[in-house]
Amino acid sequence: LAALIVLVERHYPEMFSPVSATPFTLLGLSLSIFMSFRNTACYDRWWEGRKAWGRMLIEVRSFVRESVAIADPELRRELLRSLCGFAHALNAGLRGEDALGAAQPWLNPAHSISPHNVCDGILRNIGQRCSELAQTQQISEWRYTLLEQRLVGLAEVQATCERIKGTPLPFPYTLLLHRTIYIFCLLLPFALAEPLGWLAPLFTTIVSYTFFGLDAIGNELEDPFGRDENDLPTDSLVRTLERDVLAALGHEPLPPALMPVDHVLS
Repeated sequence: LAALIVLVERHYPEMFSPVSATPFTLLGLSLSIFMSFRNTACYDRWWEGRKAWGRMLIEVRSFVRESVAIADPELRRELLRSLCGFAHALNAGLRGEDALGAAQPWLNPAHSISPHNVCDGILRNIGQRCSELAQTQQISEWRYTLLEQRLVGLAEVQATCERIKGTPLPFPYTLLLHRTIYIFCLLLPFALAEPLGWLAPLFTTIVSYTFFGLDAIGNELEDPFGRDENDLPTDSLVRTLERDVLAALGHEPLPPALMPVDHVLS
């Protein structure tokens, strides 16, 4: 578009009146500040999601340590594998995939989990088993309290991730910025055609690339749980949790840690 405008300006200069670049400077500055606020808000969502998944690792590892008081090895194995199922279900649910199908290989087939809220169902089942252990005095009340605190922490992780997933930035906020970027980039060549000549397309491209690139990054960071390159590597975090749990249960060999593919960690 900029090249076409320069071409018309060169052949029909009388059609172009001198346009001051001052309004575009002011508009570009305002647009940059506006975009900075949006991208900061999107990054905060991305970082809060990462902290939530980091907390899940902490809570699961703590549950593993505190579960050594459970004397029945099969029951302890079932509970710890259920935590892996919780992580798989949360990861799949945040991506709009089959949460129950993702968690099923890690759950006891004898326990039915409602597909309505798979993650909460898994935590309820674990909490019920821990409560039964406390009631039969197989674990102390103090130990039960510690285990229950870990389950509360995992429930908070789930709620945090669901809040981020279910509450996007207000659409008019994004739409206004997107339209303003297009208007600015479409009008910019008219201001650059006369003073810069054939350099106008180059500078228009650089400015447009910057604005559209920042807009695209904000769109990716707004939902950090998808499969875009800039989304959180939740598959890798789930695999890390698997390895920790299986190592605590004495499994060998452990599943390999996920590695980046084309410099992207899934």
